[in-house]
Amino acid sequence: METSARNVFSGKVVAVNSGAVNDEVELAVEGGINIVASITKVSTKNLGLKPGTSAMALIKASFVLLMNDAENYLLSTRNQFAGTVSKVTPGAVNAEVIVELPGGASIASIVTMGSIKNLGLEPGKKVTAIVKASQVILAVAK
Repeated sequence: METSARNVFSGKVVAVNSGAVNDEVELAVEGGINIVASITKVSTKNLGLKPGTSAMALIKASFVLLMNDAENYLLSTRNQFAGTVSKVTPGAVNAEVIVELPGGASIASIVTMGSIKNLGLEPGKKVTAIVKASQVILAVAK
């Protein structure tokens, strides 16, 4: 599969929590992390998502927020991944930041150069990558 999404995680559905309009689908992916996606009930049905189904989570790098000291806050965001900055690629306005996660997975984030400075983002810095469940796209093979 070719996609412009910078972050693609393969795994298996471990839970589907149905709501009136949307479902929460939890995907266990490489590195021992779980990603939660909030998708419509119609999408859950059309994709055939149920526990055990193989699927991919796609997350645009611009949807990944980075936070210092997240362990000191209660956040409503379902997807919170503590890790360590491994690489910062600066640009004129934005930078790409790669965060290594426990278990060997990594996640890319696009942040402003101002945030690089304000958060002190550099290799070795501990951060938490945060992604809203509604910003996770799920895909399955045909």
